[in-house]
Amino acid sequence: MSDKLRSMEVFVAAATAGSFAAAAQALEISAVMVGKHVQALEQQLGARLIERSTWRQTLTEIGAAYLERCRDVLASVAAADHVAENLRAEPQGSLRISAPATYGEQRLTPVIAAYAARYPKVRVELVLSNRVIDMAEEGVDVTIRSGPIADTTLIARPLQPGRVLVAASPAYLKKHGTPRHPSDLERHNCLVFAGAGATWRFQRGEEKVEVSARGTLVSNTGASLVVAAIAGMGVVMQADVLMEPALKAGQLVRLLPKWELPSRAMHILRRPEARPSAKVRSFVDFALERLG
Repeated sequence: MSDKLRSMEVFVAAATAGSFAAAAQALEISAVMVGKHVQALEQQLGARLIERSTWRQTLTEIGAAYLERCRDVLASVAAADHVAENLRAEPQGSLRISAPATYGEQRLTPVIAAYAARYPKVRVELVLSNRVIDMAEEGVDVTIRSGPIADTTLIARPLQPGRVLVAASPAYLKKHGTPRHPSDLERHNCLVFAGAGATWRFQRGEEKVEVSARGTLVSNTGASLVVAAIAGMGVVMQADVLMEPALKAGQLVRLLPKWELPSRAMHILRRPEARPSAKVRSFVDFALERLG
């Protein structure tokens, strides 16, 4: 179809200019090539479009009617291209974003709110899920993922790594004392996440310490452990994004701030489009400014 559109474009130029030579000059191709495009259309239509002689060329009756239709078609194509370019130039339309549940709630949602204020023509659909989704299959434009990226075809940009913190409630610390060294945690009631094992690893410079965390609660959700810690049950080790609200509210107190725990890589990903739409490009850039 693209070849036929090009032939239509050449035919319109030839008919408007009055000669193949003038059309060739305007289109920056050879007069022979102009003739080939016109002949290709005539063969497809089974009719002459232009009567040519040594001195002049004239449109046939069919050629004159076809010329008007060609102009309509080319104008429609140009209008469609203009719409596409506008969509690429100005962020608008539906933008589907996925992210891990807690990260999406605590970190990403405020970013989306600020983005929506700047780009009101974009309608954001946020999907929060801790599973790894297939972006193409589920129609997701942008996704946030933690950990290593298995699909190397996706365009990935790094965000701030997810940190892990240790904390306890003021009431618990008042009753049981504040640990000053990671090894002190072995004498405390540690609230253990079932999926991560009971070994907590700390590092300060070159010094590394492993702690066998033991306590009266094991759970498969970090949120439940944080709630238990707020209630004064024990010491919790969880992602910073999960504990930040309680830390800011004074419900929890961060422990051992000079010690680092293993962090988790975070990335923002989009599909490998050579020319991503304005809504995708603008959101990725917007998120990187705030979370990168």
